[in-house]
Amino acid sequence: MELKTKINAEEGKQDLYITREFDLPVELLFKAHSDPSIIEQVMTNPYATAKILKFEGKKHGSYQTQSTDAQGKVVFSSNGAYHEFIPNKKIVRTFEMENAPLGVQLEVYEFEKLTDSTSRLNIHVIYESGALRDQVLKMPFAQGLSMAHDRLQEIMKKK
Repeated sequence: MELKTKINAEEGKQDLYITREFDLPVELLFKAHSDPSIIEQVMTNPYATAKILKFEGKKHGSYQTQSTDAQGKVVFSSNGAYHEFIPNKKIVRTFEMENAPLGVQLEVYEFEKLTDSTSRLNIHVIYESGALRDQVLKMPFAQGLSMAHDRLQEIMKKK
């Protein structure tokens, strides 16, 4: 089955582009990236429960997340800082997966209105090196991201 979230990673580069269209107004798509309770729902999956430990959705703000398994063991932690936070338009942030040798990445999220009821999310991710980007692409990154976007679509359709 073809994934709805598309990833374009050119050979020899240290960045990638992610695109996904949603059957949601741009305001709801942005809310899914700026409301901590919704972010937790989107990040939670059958294997782990997500918690937002810190969320300052504003320029110069920061965030911290943590996911635990059914036994309460931490399986994923991340953090970063916001450099731009423009409602319904753009988020620029850093992202670091804690306890992983993947470095810090820069992420530019652009929220695009297509119609009154549809929108597109364009994400540009820049890694410290091409080798780190390629390491991420060897993981089930595309499948996990597409599944999270599928959850986002379902959660926000109920809003």
